[in-house]
Amino acid sequence: MQILKNIEMLANPSKAKILSGFFKTGKSEYGEGDIFIGLTVPQSREIAKKYIDLGFNDIKKLLDSKIHEHRLIALLILVERFRKANEKQRKIIYEFYMSNTKYINNWDLVDLSADKIVGEHLFLNGNKSILYELARSQNLWKRRIAIIATFAFIKKGKFTDTFTIAELLMQDKHDLIHKAVGWMLREVGKRNQEVEEEFLMKHYKKMPRTMLRYSIERFNDEKRKFYMEK
Repeated sequence: MQILKNIEMLANPSKAKILSGFFKTGKSEYGEGDIFIGLTVPQSREIAKKYIDLGFNDIKKLLDSKIHEHRLIALLILVERFRKANEKQRKIIYEFYMSNTKYINNWDLVDLSADKIVGEHLFLNGNKSILYELARSQNLWKRRIAIIATFAFIKKGKFTDTFTIAELLMQDKHDLIHKAVGWMLREVGKRNQEVEEEFLMKHYKKMPRTMLRYSIERFNDEKRKFYMEK
């Protein structure tokens, strides 16, 4: 595929080494076995825009690659195509995404796509039960998709699903879920801090420390101190 040649031209071994460490690709780490070749996200976006009409079979081949940037570019193509698609086309993209979640297996892949495809589709189509199935999954990345997808709802002033899924994930064991939930709660607070604090007052004493810290980052010093010391 020509797209592979374009990607390879931008490979940067020194950058790849840094990214491999940043995304925890070592033995027993969450990204174990992931291979980086050193593209930046802006470079990946440019390639995705150039190949927005790539066929689903070729997108699937990119997703099936062990190279991280191949999977990222595949997802960015889907995001770009979804943004420009009509309702029927969006449904097809959403279903393709959901049938390939096993390849969406690092936090950046989730964070750059879940709300823009899953969240946007579900916001318009009502039935959000799939998010609750994902939130209860044994798979780390499916759980992260569940909470990050609700960012699409948050941007539209709808917070209920974020709070409900946050409660489901409250005792999750993984730091990447603590960070994701805290981030989404912080995004709620950007739009309505009073509503976020109502949720925090019910749960902050049992929230994982990282989750709480992320959720109150935008609070003033006095309020941050109050929550963290309790």
